[in-house]
Amino acid sequence: MSRVAELEQRRRALLARCDAQRVELEWRVEQVRQFPRQWLSARTAGAAGAATLGVGRHPLAWIAAVGGMMLLGRTRQVLTLLVWARSALALVSRATQVLSLLGALRKSRR
Repeated sequence: MSRVAELEQRRRALLARCDAQRVELEWRVEQVRQFPRQWLSARTAGAAGAATLGVGRHPLAWIAAVGGMMLLGRTRQVLTLLVWARSALALVSRATQVLSLLGALRKSRR
């Protein structure tokens, strides 16, 4: 077998493997996207009067819930939760930056 034919055969095998991995990755991404919907639908299906399943995803619903909790006298708990959520978001943001930097460094070494 000539070198060119061998390389072409290897190229086809790698492309087939890439296609298989792409299909698997698409499947996994779809599973991750569906998880919050499944969780929210399971949580709202048992609630009385929940006509729509997507209520928990709407930002105004979350704002109304936080405002309602503040009006009911749970201001300290709401503010604590908001500060904690902001800190967690900042931490996740920094971790994402560090991981992307490490990925770029690994890629440049290859």
